[in-house]
Amino acid sequence: MNTTKAGFQAILEKVKGYQRIIIHRHEKPDGDAIGAQVGLKHILKENFPEKEILAVGDPAGRYGFIPDSVMDDVADGMYHDALAVVLDTSAKALISDERYLTAKDTVRLDHHIFCERICALEVTDTGYESCCGLVTDFAVTCGLSIPQLAAQALYTGMVTDSGRFRYDATTANTFRLAAHLMDVGVNTNELYRQLYANDFDMMRLRAQFVMKIAFTPNRVAYIYTTREEAAAIDADTFTISRSMVSTMADIRGVDIWVNFTETEGGILCELRSSRYNINPVAVKYGGGGHAKASGATLKTKDEAMQMLSDLDALAGENE
Repeated sequence: MNTTKAGFQAILEKVKGYQRIIIHRHEKPDGDAIGAQVGLKHILKENFPEKEILAVGDPAGRYGFIPDSVMDDVADGMYHDALAVVLDTSAKALISDERYLTAKDTVRLDHHIFCERICALEVTDTGYESCCGLVTDFAVTCGLSIPQLAAQALYTGMVTDSGRFRYDATTANTFRLAAHLMDVGVNTNELYRQLYANDFDMMRLRAQFVMKIAFTPNRVAYIYTTREEAAAIDADTFTISRSMVSTMADIRGVDIWVNFTETEGGILCELRSSRYNINPVAVKYGGGGHAKASGATLKTKDEAMQMLSDLDALAGENE
């Protein structure tokens, strides 16, 4: 049995040993984080109905359409005899709700490039396109039933983190696991309607951001949005930062692109590439993620421009 499969069995034994399990994920959640959290919650509820399974964190935001994505109200004292499960998170600073540190025991399931040890027992594997794929394989490997609600949530995360199965992290195993979920029951019409139906305001917003795109000497595309500009836009921070980075994804001759968004908490940086490993640049500035999709939060515009310079140098080295 490979290391990941053995890790799945070890996590299952941990789950069996606790009456209360509290599931965490990263803050400012995307579809994969919410999908994995909701999916695992309902897999465990289905297979261990005698246990108390809870999920915590900041609100689901635009992924609130996923059933049961409203977080549970968990008192501090409930952690003392609980197992905390951390999903889809590569660094401690990114975990939504730091009370996982007070749990009796901790485990992690993650598909990002390893940055630091977070939990007592960890299964991290970058071979999965999404944490939802990892959670699905955990259930399949361990012989756990996947209820329809969990399948819908997990499939959502697989779709979003794989870019509708376009990104090169997508493998044959991705489709095997997706097929397993579809066999359980996934309403793709409803899912895609929620994810991709654009109202006119969103179309206009994307057009507005397209007009903001600029380029470095080595054709790194970037958008920079100041706090004043962001305040004037009728959209949340997630939409401005994470969603608008995709406006630069399909420009001919652009292999690296980055979206900078000023907020009260710092400058959010979304880094993407179709060809190169931009993760070391994100890590240099305190961030992390994947080889071709990473993020970081910076303190000043000067730092952001230095990051942009590093990305430009990376693009130049590979010409």
